[in-house]
Amino acid sequence: MPYHFYDSELIDIIDVTPQVKRFFFKINGVEDFKFGAGQFVMIDLPLQSKVTTRSYSIASAPEGNNIIELIISLNDSGLGTPYLFNSLKKGAHLPLSQPAGKFMQPPPVRLSTDVCLVCTGTGIAPFRAYLHDVINRKIEHKNIDLIFGSRYEKDILYRSEMEELAKTIPGFRYSVALSREDNPRWHGERGYVHGIYEKLYAGKQPAMFYLCGWKVMVKEARERLLKLGYDKSCIKFELYD
Repeated sequence: MPYHFYDSELIDIIDVTPQVKRFFFKINGVEDFKFGAGQFVMIDLPLQSKVTTRSYSIASAPEGNNIIELIISLNDSGLGTPYLFNSLKKGAHLPLSQPAGKFMQPPPVRLSTDVCLVCTGTGIAPFRAYLHDVINRKIEHKNIDLIFGSRYEKDILYRSEMEELAKTIPGFRYSVALSREDNPRWHGERGYVHGIYEKLYAGKQPAMFYLCGWKVMVKEARERLLKLGYDKSCIKFELYD
C-alpha cells in the first residue's frame, strides 16, 4: 500500500551533541497528526539516490497537535543524515509520510506485566514517546525499566528528562550503561546494557521486552533473553543502523 505524504515544515532544530540533533516538524493540512507511540515516519529527501526516503522513529508522544519530534544521529558515510545536518534549515518544507510501524503501542487501559525497554543511542526515541504516552493517558502499569546504553557520558540522550521521570512515575526505573567512559566521576554502570536487564529479570517474572538500537546490541539481547527463559513472543525489536 503506498504511503500518503504530507507537506511538513521544519520549525526548530536543537543541537544535542556534535553527532545528534532534535528536529521538530509541523505537519501542514492537519490539526491532529494521529500516531501511536513507537511508530515511525518517512521523510522524502532531495537526494541523488534511487531511494530518497529515510525512516525515523517519532520521539514525541501523541498530544493532539500536528507537531512531532525526531532525534537523529549523523551517519557521515550516508546521504540522508548529512543532508539533514548540513543543508536543512528552519522553515524548510519536506514531504513527510503518514505514521507507520507496529513496534510498540500501549494498550488503552493497563499494562499487565512488567515492561523492559532496552536501547542504545537514538534508539531511545520510541521509548521516550512510549513513556510520555503512559503518563498522558494515565495507563495502569507495573514496573517499567528503561535501560540506555552508549559509549560516553556526553552521549546520554534525554538524561535530565529521564531522571525526572524516574522520580515521578511509580515503578519506573532508569539505568544507563557506558562502554568506554573512563572518567572516575562516573558512578553509573560500566560496560553494556546486558548485565542490567539480566540482573533485574533474573527471577524470570512476566515481562515484555522491547529492544531498539544498534544491530549488534539487539541481536545479543534477544539471544540472552531467550537463554534466560523468555519466549520469543515476549521480545519485540527494531534495528537502527
